[in-house]
Amino acid sequence: MTEATIINGREVANKLRSEIKERVERLISQGVTPGLAVVLVGDDPASEVYVRMKGRACERMGIHEKTFNLPKETSQEELLELVTELNNDDSYHGILVQMPLPEQIDSDVIIDAISPEKDVDGLHPVSTGRLVAGKTGFIPCTPYGILKMLKHYGIETDGKNAVVVGRSILVGKPIANLLYQKNETGNATVTICHTHTKDLASHTRRADILIVAAGSPNAVTADMIKPHATVIDVGTNRVDDPDSEKGYKLVGDVDFENAKKVADYISPVPGGVGPMTITMLLHNTTWSAERSF
Repeated sequence: MTEATIINGREVANKLRSEIKERVERLISQGVTPGLAVVLVGDDPASEVYVRMKGRACERMGIHEKTFNLPKETSQEELLELVTELNNDDSYHGILVQMPLPEQIDSDVIIDAISPEKDVDGLHPVSTGRLVAGKTGFIPCTPYGILKMLKHYGIETDGKNAVVVGRSILVGKPIANLLYQKNETGNATVTICHTHTKDLASHTRRADILIVAAGSPNAVTADMIKPHATVIDVGTNRVDDPDSEKGYKLVGDVDFENAKKVADYISPVPGGVGPMTITMLLHNTTWSAERSF
């Protein structure tokens, strides 16, 4: 039995980063250095890792990045003051407030406070509205990366049945909107499934393109996948693994080993969507600098 082609996110990301680096160098030669401000509140270990990865990626691209580390006791008012300062600082073309935030801070209030002109995460209501309306604007990084992966592998979306499992503002809602847009990476017929969907498998088995962002390991098994489908696994879950040095391993939301025997294309975890998310953050920051110039 022929196994699926593995969608190599690192390979796609490296190609795009070469292009981004050239754009950054062009901007710098014209006197503009793209700048990204990253705000980290508290000491969540996973968030600290993500922020370091973003910082290193920016450094390699030549993007000026500064991380603002705030204690977990920071009040909402204090964080809003910093966001306002960064909105008014022309050396930063992008602002990213790392989620999750401590419980005393309303993340929606913070997202709304970020200038739409610097919303490189693509989460501000203005960015969301422009996306839904099919207008140019910041696209959330993970959905944007998924589109780039599909395009790189020549996976046709026009007229296809696309099923999205998950309805988060980070992935599910924006990727569903992007896939039905009237353009070269859209024109799909889209179904969104979620925790209240009845008989999930009846929907996923119809999918030519299945995007899973459920946040649960093995939420989608091989028998839930249409033969020859394309499967994009957005999940990142830690599961115990006594054979691993760390005592755990990362897996997606799809039963990868069995699903790859059914699908034509499938993205792995790790090494699939993950590298694309940071890459599209680099793109959004660079694009913001280009627009300001």
